Amino acid sequence: MSAALPLSRIRVLDIGQLIAGPFGATMLGDFGAEVIKVEQPGVGDALRGTPVDGKANRSTNWMVEGRNKKSITLNLRVEAGQEILKELVRDADVVFENFTPGTLERWNIGWEDLHAINPKLIMVRVSGYGQVGPYSKRAGYDRIALGFSGYMYPTGFPDRFPVRPAFPTADYNTGAFGAMAAMFALYQRDAQPGGGEGQMIDLALYEPTFRITANMMTNHAKTGEVRERIGNRNPTFSPAGTFETKDGRYVQIAAGGDKVWARLATAIDRPELIEDERYARSRARIERADELEQLLADWIAKHDFADIEERLVGGNVPFGGIYTAADIADDPHYAARDNVITVADDEEGEITMPGVFPKLAATPGRVAHAGPPLGQHNAEIYGGLLKKSEADLAKLAEDGVI
Repeated sequence: MSAALPLSRIRVLDIGQLIAGPFGATMLGDFGAEVIKVEQPGVGDALRGTPVDGKANRSTNWMVEGRNKKSITLNLRVEAGQEILKELVRDADVVFENFTPGTLERWNIGWEDLHAINPKLIMVRVSGYGQVGPYSKRAGYDRIALGFSGYMYPTGFPDRFPVRPAFPTADYNTGAFGAMAAMFALYQRDAQPGGGEGQMIDLALYEPTFRITANMMTNHAKTGEVRERIGNRNPTFSPAGTFETKDGRYVQIAAGGDKVWARLATAIDRPELIEDERYARSRARIERADELEQLLADWIAKHDFADIEERLVGGNVPFGGIYTAADIADDPHYAARDNVITVADDEEGEITMPGVFPKLAATPGRVAHAGPPLGQHNAEIYGGLLKKSEADLAKLAEDGVI
């Protein structure tokens, strides 16, 4: 791999499924780590088939989240497969896994087993409720974690059920925290005095999302407050909301500060509201949020998106549209920042996907290829890295090990 990539000397084994564990490996792969994706023979990662709308069991989900990974097949449920994984671990830096706690231990490839083989190994263990605790053996999925974390209860409108975000927020959030944790551990191992050994990282699916609930628990501890659903409103300032334009698009405005409110009132041709005692100060606007946001809704409903954008952006009022995928595809700012990229692919020709984030000025990441066909790199990894003969590979395949 290119020396310009910051993780080009790091080897990662991704033995997980779906998103929460594997996305951490994907992020390291974007910045040059060699990521070896270990998949069940004949089946592969479940993400390959959710849904199967590409060729060779390569869903668009897999093509994005399996990017930059080398796919090998290996049956970890049998002893021969477990022994091969141990061979791979000898030269690995990081392992990502998200099996139910206790599963890898039953297969003799748990943390203690792998750490004994490679003391420098870092193992990121993602599970629904963590490796310890009374709920540790429970199954965990994104939706369950969103509810358990406290994130979902305040999300939505007060007269309706709590709302799950449209995307698996807990899964991706956990993957990102897993990548960050792996980098902390790598730095401790390789750069800090007294380092040199790896460590195990225990990450529960709900924990990163619980972490981003801000001051929810602090307020509850101090006052007993239970935060409730208030729709798209912000409880700490007004106006802040979502509105529909004359031409059927949606916009968001955040004008909580007094100076910003003055600019907004000017932009909508209502300068008399600036000093109106009902709205002049932030606290007064919060108390009259209903009437103030209705005032804005009425004005916005009479104007097209382009007119509103021109007025508010020109008036330096925080404003934005609520974008669809089509809006993103056409937006010049996304294009200017290479936020959406196309990746060449032997089967699909070109695949469009999100770019690499964050953007490093000196050593930016890259996408070398989309998620590969199942087992595409068996010969490279088993024959090259582990020096197994063609006869060995044929026998392993015949036995269902690879």
